[in-house]
Amino acid sequence: MANTGIPILSPLEARVLGVLIEKHLTTPDYYPLTLNALVAGCNQKTNRHPVLNVSEGEVQMALDALKHETLVIESYGASGRVMRYAHNLPKVLGIGQQITALLTALLLRGAQTPGELRTGCDRMYKFADISSVEAFLEEMAGRPAGALVVKLARQPGSREHRWAHLLSGPVDADVETDTSAAHEEGVTTGELAALKSNVAQLRDEVTELRALVERLYQELGVKR
Repeated sequence: MANTGIPILSPLEARVLGVLIEKHLTTPDYYPLTLNALVAGCNQKTNRHPVLNVSEGEVQMALDALKHETLVIESYGASGRVMRYAHNLPKVLGIGQQITALLTALLLRGAQTPGELRTGCDRMYKFADISSVEAFLEEMAGRPAGALVVKLARQPGSREHRWAHLLSGPVDADVETDTSAAHEEGVTTGELAALKSNVAQLRDEVTELRALVERLYQELGVKR
């Protein structure tokens, strides 16, 4: 278990959860989402970091893992024909819309400064000013039930600290730093992106294996 109070999410599980919350807050008329809509949201090229290219099968595996932890709920909606998916994060964590919006922005776009978060959250929740964003971030970092975010070291030349979510476990500060450090070591931006992609792929494969083992336990009637 992560110190957030929920299991550590893989990068794809975090993306799926972030997309569900984003669409719930910004396009409620089209929510809950179908699998096709969710795949499109995960592969969206704007307001996403990193940009992904995942299949329906991969997203379905992530949904199965999230459903197992009650972070996602499925239903047939009003039509009664097409399966749709909804998130359950605020209820599971006991958080309000302000914190939900901040977590969503971090899930979808990675580490950001309070100023970037205020802009990125605008359609989900309108914060009065940057100080308000900072106050909620501090609250999330000092949450008694487990920190949801962590403040990263300020980058050279930057006036603001960046913040990262902890839903995928402890943050590797080296990975979250600016790519300028990688250039100093002779690593190109493309190579760094490839390394990150490989890590994400490995994590997703572990998630798939975990779901497969869980299904085998259920089919064999073996208690864990």
